[in-house]
Amino acid sequence: MSTPPLYQLKAEFLKTLGHPVRIRVLELLSSREYAVAEILPEVGVEAAHLSQQLAILRRANLVATRREGSTVHYRLTTPEATNLLTAARSILSGVLAGQADLLADLQAAPAALPSRSRPA
Repeated sequence: MSTPPLYQLKAEFLKTLGHPVRIRVLELLSSREYAVAEILPEVGVEAAHLSQQLAILRRANLVATRREGSTVHYRLTTPEATNLLTAARSILSGVLAGQADLLADLQAAPAALPSRSRPA
């Protein structure tokens, strides 16, 4: 059995990031370790849904846990995850700036109305 190509592994990795709750959790964990109870109000989802998303991040080895009594704390497994989120923000800012420029150009251009012929 051969190893999948690197581009396929990258695509699978990026799919793991493809959920708003998972992105938000990673953003939070970029600054410090969080207990699950602290994450819940920040992401605004039900506990069961958060648990599912955290499990996906754990399986991808993006986050790790630490127990303190009955409290489970989460942390990033690698600081590069923070770099990835920063790069994504930078790329998105550039894309949106380009779209804003296009919108400004469209709004500044005179509106071309189609000519209407009157019936004879």
